[in-house]
Amino acid sequence: MTGASGTEPAQDRVSTGLPGLDQVLDSLRIGDNVVWRVSDLDDYRRFVAPFVAAAATTGRRIIYLRFGQHPPLVSGSDNIRVVSLDALGGFEAFTSQVWRLIEEHGRGAFYICDCLSDLLDAWATDTMVGNFFRVVCPFLFELDTVAWFALYPSRHSRTTLDRIRETTQVLVDVHRAGDDVQVQPIKVWRRQSPTMFLPHREEAGRFVPVTDSSDATRLQAAIEQQQVHSQPLLDYWDRLFMELAQTPDEPADAGGLTDICDRVLQVLVSRDPRMLALARQHLGRDELLTIRSRLVGSGYIGGKAAGMLIARSILLNCDPSLWQQCLEPHDSSYLGSDVYYAFLVHNGLWPAIMRQRCAEGYLTEAPALRAGILAGEFPAEYRAELERLLDHYGQYPILVRSSSLQEDGFGNAFAGKYDSVFLVNQGPPEQRLGALEDAIRQVYASTMSEDALVYRKQRGLDQREEPMALLLQRVNGRFHGQYYLPDAAGVGVSRNTFVWDRDMDPAAGMVRLVMGLGTRAVDRIEGDHACVMALDHPSRRPFRNEDESFRFSQHLVDVLDTAGAGLITLPLSRLGEAAADLPLDRLGEQDRAASSRARELGLPAPVWRLTFQPLIRQGAFVSRVRSLLATLEAAYQHPVDVEFTVHLSDSQGPTFNLVQCRPLATLGESAAAVMPDPLPASQLLFANQGHFMGGNINLQIDRIIRVNAEHYAQLTQPARYQVASLVGELVRQAPAGQRIMLIGPGRWGTSSPELGVPVRFADIAGIAALVEVAERSGEMVPDLSYGSHFFQDLVETGIAYVALFPQDRHCEYYPERLLQFASDIRQLPEHSDLLAPGVVEVYELESQPLSLSADVVSQQLACFVPPPATPD
Repeated sequence: MTGASGTEPAQDRVSTGLPGLDQVLDSLRIGDNVVWRVSDLDDYRRFVAPFVAAAATTGRRIIYLRFGQHPPLVSGSDNIRVVSLDALGGFEAFTSQVWRLIEEHGRGAFYICDCLSDLLDAWATDTMVGNFFRVVCPFLFELDTVAWFALYPSRHSRTTLDRIRETTQVLVDVHRAGDDVQVQPIKVWRRQSPTMFLPHREEAGRFVPVTDSSDATRLQAAIEQQQVHSQPLLDYWDRLFMELAQTPDEPADAGGLTDICDRVLQVLVSRDPRMLALARQHLGRDELLTIRSRLVGSGYIGGKAAGMLIARSILLNCDPSLWQQCLEPHDSSYLGSDVYYAFLVHNGLWPAIMRQRCAEGYLTEAPALRAGILAGEFPAEYRAELERLLDHYGQYPILVRSSSLQEDGFGNAFAGKYDSVFLVNQGPPEQRLGALEDAIRQVYASTMSEDALVYRKQRGLDQREEPMALLLQRVNGRFHGQYYLPDAAGVGVSRNTFVWDRDMDPAAGMVRLVMGLGTRAVDRIEGDHACVMALDHPSRRPFRNEDESFRFSQHLVDVLDTAGAGLITLPLSRLGEAAADLPLDRLGEQDRAASSRARELGLPAPVWRLTFQPLIRQGAFVSRVRSLLATLEAAYQHPVDVEFTVHLSDSQGPTFNLVQCRPLATLGESAAAVMPDPLPASQLLFANQGHFMGGNINLQIDRIIRVNAEHYAQLTQPARYQVASLVGELVRQAPAGQRIMLIGPGRWGTSSPELGVPVRFADIAGIAALVEVAERSGEMVPDLSYGSHFFQDLVETGIAYVALFPQDRHCEYYPERLLQFASDIRQLPEHSDLLAPGVVEVYELESQPLSLSADVVSQQLACFVPPPATPD
């Protein structure tokens, strides 16, 4: 028999170990991946043994990848290395481990793999089995290997079987009907003969083609008769949910239902034991089937989606009479985590993923990978599903939100680390689909942002699987002409560790409330303020008078401009002119003095101030938010952080759309600080009443990096960014274990340099304490942004936060004393074209560390030189 490549050198040919089979296939070639489709694994095993024996006689290294539940195919020996792999760690971890093994063994190694179908028991989704093969097969081919695989075709969908067929070099079916066994090559790359693709029977070591079509037809009919009652070729994922739907919800079958629900939860909702425990309590069969009906693709829905759904179920189950009336139905869809991996594989990005996962490429390879993601295309089957999803939402605005596997879990909020994208969802269908695909790519690409990567590495998550699922939500709100916005939105926390009055109870919780989109509640607002409300004293504010209350209220509103601009920020006055039907009388108060001046000047009046006092006085809002937070904290057995929108109804009062719930990051509840009484005046750097967060604080400070406000105020904007870079460099270069305090004017982490120091959180993540000082006559004011993403970063990393207002009678601040406290002082930068020495001051305190202490009960905080220890 002569194949199409029969002239290839003999050293490129590889024997199957069976001369008759070699004749049928015109031998194997270096680079071949060989897939055996069988109904009985023994039919694969009988071909593996002679192949391994033949390879051993030629001195080949044989790597046996052992991951199946079936008995081993071969045993270890001098030339056979058995590598045990655990697929339960997930697709990425498993595929990465196999990739590294292939790299380790290099060119020329031969591989035997267990049955690919066994991966379904670990991953529950057929798609990922196909993606695994599409990743490793080309890599094996490049390295001149020969690798054998098996699978049960009846357990896989046609799509997966087609993709494996397309990718492999050799595909062989083994048909069995009783004792009648036939071998039929389906694909043999670059080889052919007149009878190669006919069924073959083995006779005395020869494989004889079945040239009689009647004989072949009888065998095929017998095989089909065996399969007549089997399910059609469905994805394992679909079969899992069919089983869930068909399991009776009756007491007699409670055990079976519990078992299938648990299997679904572990592949759909979470791997985190604490989140799974909550899901088992609050997500039943109907909820899981509803999630499936709204899921594009397969895999996990991610932490953000899981938290939202679990929280909604908790409220509806614990107090149905209240929350069936006051909790808005949600209209969410989900893009499963498998779609993320399928996107990477489809666009040939897996080699880039492997380079980025190495220690030396963790940050350096990320920009190129991010660019590859942004330029990627979606597999056709997912584009069709996205089109159907857009048909469902019509032309309502949509929010595309990150929902990674680790996100919003216990201890890992990932607050602000991944992107979320608002879509106005206007225009013809193809334009809206393009915008949705761009938004998904943007969220996917944000997994490669430096902030996200540093965050993961700090928490030891850099080598853990972190696929990105997506939560797609209809934006809750109303159209006001071309503008679309909710009546109000907010962040709520069930434990207020930033109380500013000793009469306040931290357990009562707090909300950060805004009019319009909730972006202004979760982000640090530049030049504007959200309403921060302690729920046990909702009308009490940290202001001295009404003028100050108006001054520090919200003046800008985030809205969606459906005419094309998308997410924009408008002054409240301008929005009020454009949308006369805004519920300003239910959210704000008229500023009579400002209204009078406006009328005198011929300007629009009245002037509204968003104090939210009418909403507070109405009563239902505060009581309902307190109930919501208390109920969720009790169920989570942990403080919680929620995001919500508010819909103001004339008949029902305020109703809520719960869009997010996660465990609240806290600095812990350490013992109350012990401070000298009285504090030695000469040994005090600063003292404050309130204006700190994190509960009780007991820290030793070894170094202080201070930005000199007077020098900083004289700098240009580019120079201020250079100051931020210098501070970040100082923090990154600090010795391991050194406890650093940053002190600076206005807001750390601001995007507006005129308001503070525009450092990135990733640059300062290793510090112990952050101090913001109101300096330069009030031009740079701390933003006490409890509940913001920046706050989440601080508390998750255990960074204490202090805001100093030197003009306040309860605040003492003596920066000049650092000269006497420090053992070494540096005025930086030493050489710079933009910066004069002294704009950044570094004070070394290791010979005499300062103590930073705070007591959450008395709301006292101080930073001081501790008194000498007294002998026992």
